[in-house]
Amino acid sequence: MPFMPVKFNLQKRVKLAQGLWMIYWLSVIVGILIFSLGLFFKVELRKRSEMMDNNESHLVPNLLILVGLLAGGVSAFGGKVCHDSLDPVKFAKWKPMLKPYLLLCCGFNVLMLFTALLCFLMQFAVYLTLAEGLKNSIKSSSAAAGTTTSGTGFEVQWISNRYLDMSNDLVKDRVLSNVEGKYLMDSVPFSCCNPGSPRPCIQHHLTNNTAHYDYDHRIEELNIWSRGCREALFAYFSSMMNSIGVLILFTIMLEVSPAHSTCSQSASS
Repeated sequence: MPFMPVKFNLQKRVKLAQGLWMIYWLSVIVGILIFSLGLFFKVELRKRSEMMDNNESHLVPNLLILVGLLAGGVSAFGGKVCHDSLDPVKFAKWKPMLKPYLLLCCGFNVLMLFTALLCFLMQFAVYLTLAEGLKNSIKSSSAAAGTTTSGTGFEVQWISNRYLDMSNDLVKDRVLSNVEGKYLMDSVPFSCCNPGSPRPCIQHHLTNNTAHYDYDHRIEELNIWSRGCREALFAYFSSMMNSIGVLILFTIMLEVSPAHSTCSQSASS
């Protein structure tokens, strides 16, 4: 709020109102974008809930949806006030609402700042949820292999027990020979194969050089994804959350400037 009344002539008031009107409607567009990103984030979490053991938190996307709706409503109201401020008769009915509107903007900016901080801080919770959810299965809809690297595909049983023939002696011996009772193989799922590799996918007997022609797993780049599912999914979600957090901080700057100027305009009138 201005500490002292600020005087504007008519020409300056027109320019100020026009500038604020543009900023407010830009904020409306950004609010719609935040709302859309919140819905998209929520859908992406639901699509990958199995990889998170159905323990994913929807606090951040729900807040994004709420913030997007509020940003659109608050900014549209501010734009309407700026549009009517050029008409003294119309502006007179809005003037008593400007101080409550400023308080509302202050509270809303605090909510947006809290949401932006959650976008940055909740990434660690997403990482832990992914780590827990990927312990019991290897899934790779995000172009990845294993949990942390392709090598972890050898440490995790990616074939369900219901597809194992326990009456087969070879299968039974492999399960019993493992301390944790897992059926481990020198193989990875086909989903771990990198389609960009010029060589046909080698997914079985990865560490057996004699099983493949002109092949050495120690020096040759394998034609499977080098990063694990957890790393790939975390990179995907963290980049999304970082982008949304930066967008919200930009929205706060858009909200603070016109709210202050609107009250200045009210003081000058």
